[in-house]
Amino acid sequence: MQSSQRELTFLGRILFLTEDPTLVIAQLDGVDLPHDAELRLLENVSTDEIIPAWAALHDDSLLGRYCYVGLRTGCVQPDAVARGGFTVVVSGASKGCGSSREAAPYCELAAGVRLVIAPRFEKIYRQNAENIGLLTSCDFSLIPRIRRGEPIPVGEFTRGLDALSAAVVAHGGLFALNRARLAGLPNATATPERMVYGCGERFGAGEPHEGGPRLTGAVECTAAVRSPGDGRAGGPMTLSEKIIAAHAVPMARARDLSLGDIGAARVVPGDSLFARADVRFSHEYVTAMAEGLMRRGFGPGAVVTDPDSVVAYRDHLILLESVMPATHRAIGLAENARGMARRQAEFARRMGIHLCGEVDSERGGAEGICHQKVIEDLALPGQLVVGTDSHTCTAGALGCLAFGVGSTDMANAWVTGDVRVTVPETVRCVLLGRLRAGVCAKDVALAVLAMPYFKSGEGVGKIVEFCGAGAASLDIDERATLTNMAVEAGCVTGIVEADEVVVEYLATRRSLARSDVRQMIVKADRGAEYAETLEMNLSEVVPMVATPGDPRNSVPLSSLGAEVRIDIAYGGSCTGGKCADMDMYAAVVRSALDRGEKIHPSVRFYIQFGSQAVRRYAMERGYLEMFEKVGATLLEPACGACIGAGPGVSTTSTEVTVSAQNRNYPGRSGPGQVYLASPWVVAASAMAGRITPFVGL
Repeated sequence: MQSSQRELTFLGRILFLTEDPTLVIAQLDGVDLPHDAELRLLENVSTDEIIPAWAALHDDSLLGRYCYVGLRTGCVQPDAVARGGFTVVVSGASKGCGSSREAAPYCELAAGVRLVIAPRFEKIYRQNAENIGLLTSCDFSLIPRIRRGEPIPVGEFTRGLDALSAAVVAHGGLFALNRARLAGLPNATATPERMVYGCGERFGAGEPHEGGPRLTGAVECTAAVRSPGDGRAGGPMTLSEKIIAAHAVPMARARDLSLGDIGAARVVPGDSLFARADVRFSHEYVTAMAEGLMRRGFGPGAVVTDPDSVVAYRDHLILLESVMPATHRAIGLAENARGMARRQAEFARRMGIHLCGEVDSERGGAEGICHQKVIEDLALPGQLVVGTDSHTCTAGALGCLAFGVGSTDMANAWVTGDVRVTVPETVRCVLLGRLRAGVCAKDVALAVLAMPYFKSGEGVGKIVEFCGAGAASLDIDERATLTNMAVEAGCVTGIVEADEVVVEYLATRRSLARSDVRQMIVKADRGAEYAETLEMNLSEVVPMVATPGDPRNSVPLSSLGAEVRIDIAYGGSCTGGKCADMDMYAAVVRSALDRGEKIHPSVRFYIQFGSQAVRRYAMERGYLEMFEKVGATLLEPACGACIGAGPGVSTTSTEVTVSAQNRNYPGRSGPGQVYLASPWVVAASAMAGRITPFVGL
């Protein structure tokens, strides 16, 4: 990409997200902090903190009102950022960790922010920001230049990006680039309005922001990105690289939306391309927003290409109203949530998309959490699967490449059938040995997060490939826990090479011919290059727990020291609501009943099923009666408490939860403190009233 004479001048204020809340409040009150390299900036600012889940029930410019109201320090009130005239935000490393919700960067854009500076960004957040025209940079030397009113060349914001990402930034967003691409325009002019103000109208910043960046000059950029296989001889590839190469869309056929021949001879890390998706799915939390984006990006007559490969899920907000505070009802959020579901259902009907929705019974609930249903019903080895949720990576348990995307990416994928991919490096995680009694894949996942390589952030933007005899010893549910938690290390996704365990699962679950499944399996090439190779002996893994604030705060449970009393024990979510998890809850409950015990009187114990199939599994084994007899509350399938949208959420900051879910960022599952642990530990802790391992095996 080439550029010349194009510059931006940022005329607004700079907001430093500091560890000291008094400094944040002072800035919101009008004080401008001097740039100080010693200033302690908030790290790991999650998307839940940028905009909490309840505020994301808006899907328009109102999102800007709630920018940073979820910040862990509790120092930002609604409208404060928008009123402050901030055009630049500066924070610590791992900005945008957590959910793939595009509402996070969008609320910053809608609040007037045009540039975010941080030492390191999480992959999905940064890509979402690029897609909507929110600039990002890791260059702190820009701060004094901006303060001096110095014009900044556009090239400062594309330096170091792959060719495709640079083209997106230069065009001012993914829609503008794809319109040029589909129109067959290899050379397209990125207008100043597109560059700075994103996609406009309801889902962009709209009119120029007063005090925002001003542009001078013009730029012509090249949007065409060569297919990675063009002129390149084949060579050994990792499992993920082989899947990406098989799905690469040659740019020469970018205008052809038919699902014809695709593929490249080879890809290597750093290659940027569009890749055809076999499965595209969304849930009601984001489908309405993505539909609006699709129509604004491609026109009111835009339609979904190959609707048979698209699925919509009603799972995230289905139990929300049972826990919605009166204050949220008063500002119309209950109706907003219902409206999202209605709009998704109507969109699915018009586009001929399958809607996996509510169960028509007195119990209510969903057919299943999207990630559980994708494994049960859709994904196959060797496929490329994308969904509007960061835990789309769960499907990697079947040997497919599955990863989360934002609303803009999905809106484009609905029309084009493909998604933009920058080929990541792969980390090879070799698992040896077998798990001891009372230890499971959740403990392994937490132990992986505690590895210095991942805890330091080295895994951000990479793929983790689990292999070895230890990985082969795990069933599909346990593999799904590993791949589900990969994104908590900042990884793009996790994947386990398919084998006979996958063959038997698909033959039994979906009645697929074993020979057909074996033909689908993709294996890494001998001699493939990895960014790092790590080893872990499963026999040495002990019960683990992640202390509040970040899943990477993982430590052996035995090292907690002081007794941790709990108020809530939550067994559920896409991480802890599978059949294997039900077996673990049941083993602990059976042991308690044999001793004549029930749950601790101060604890609320919830067990939530990941799908109706999981519920039937538990019912057939007599688990439901056991769970109820011990005093547990059974919950129908839904995303639920994990995102604060169902029973099991805390209601005060003093409440303590031990949970089988995957995330414990500030504000996740309510205002209380959340510890992450295995199903064994969650159930045992419910009986003891404190966090404890299960010793009954």
